[in-house]
Amino acid sequence: MKTDACKPRTEKPWHALLALCLALFAGAVHAHKSSDAYLQVEARPHALEVRWDVALRDLDTALPLDADGDRRLTWGELRAALPAAQAYLLSHLQVPDSNCVLAPRGTALERRADGTYLALTLHADCEPPAGLPLRYTLLADVDATHRGIARLRFADGRTELRLLDPAQPEPESAGASGAAAPVPSSFLAAGVHHLVTGYDHLLFLLCLLLPAVLGHGAVAWRRVAGIVTLFTLAHSATLALATLGLVRLPPAVVEPAIALTIALAALDNLVPIFGRRRAAVTFMFGLLHGFGFAGVLGELSLPAGELGWALLRFNLGLELGQLALLALAAPLLGWLGRTPAWRRALLQGGSAAAVAMALVWTVERGAAWWA
Repeated sequence: MKTDACKPRTEKPWHALLALCLALFAGAVHAHKSSDAYLQVEARPHALEVRWDVALRDLDTALPLDADGDRRLTWGELRAALPAAQAYLLSHLQVPDSNCVLAPRGTALERRADGTYLALTLHADCEPPAGLPLRYTLLADVDATHRGIARLRFADGRTELRLLDPAQPEPESAGASGAAAPVPSSFLAAGVHHLVTGYDHLLFLLCLLLPAVLGHGAVAWRRVAGIVTLFTLAHSATLALATLGLVRLPPAVVEPAIALTIALAALDNLVPIFGRRRAAVTFMFGLLHGFGFAGVLGELSLPAGELGWALLRFNLGLELGQLALLALAAPLLGWLGRTPAWRRALLQGGSAAAVAMALVWTVERGAAWWA
């Protein structure tokens, strides 16, 4: 007489993987995404001017801006915390090997593409040092994803883009000419950094990769790689257009819509809704995701030449990050999907968890922007 003795063994991978996915994704619901601050640094004869824009959400990770903890920052709370915020910022930006002591000149609030920023204006009466070295340590102890993106203008009219990493706060020593050594790969690294710390984009890519566990060998992975390439081409095009200011969409639309594309891509893994149009739909979704990357360089108001070069390096970094993800995920998913039970667990369990996670993000982002 037949029994169901083998049934628990068949379902065990499903339950184990689903529990793991839900645990991981639940922990990432409120995970802090990569953050950036923007600096405009100008050296003048006997003076140094700095404008420093820092997101209030980033400051709130280091300082208790939201005094009553209701997750709604009021003007009264911000005004009360402003002296501590200024002191905190000043303690994390110095001009080493000089007599330049930065002092606040004014503050303002600005609504930018990804939230409200505190714009702090600083001034120092000094002779700016050659190369404008900066020691930048903002949020080093609370947010490993944070970076400062600086545009420096020297007294002789030269400009330089610089990526300030709090994990490496000491500036590079000046070269023989007195100018700081260029760092041509910094924005390439920034592109990789923004991809691997952008949980929504990573989850979307994983949703594209999951169906490959149902295929066999190189043919299945070539098909998936083709779809990922279409996504890459699409978001690269939009990234360029948006960063150059040729196309704009309000973040209140873009951020919830990106989360919704994740839910749809994951749902298509469970109930095919796109069919043969999956590649075309992925391309359209990629166009939308490009707007999510565009704010990184668009805030600096760079000249066309500088912006184009920085954009090229940043976009190349994004693509290298995607290729690395594909190279890592392909053998791992192939190894985990060796049996039918684990293939179902990977595709169905992972996709179901992604749908749930993406819907939570959609609601949260919509509520945050329209509140």
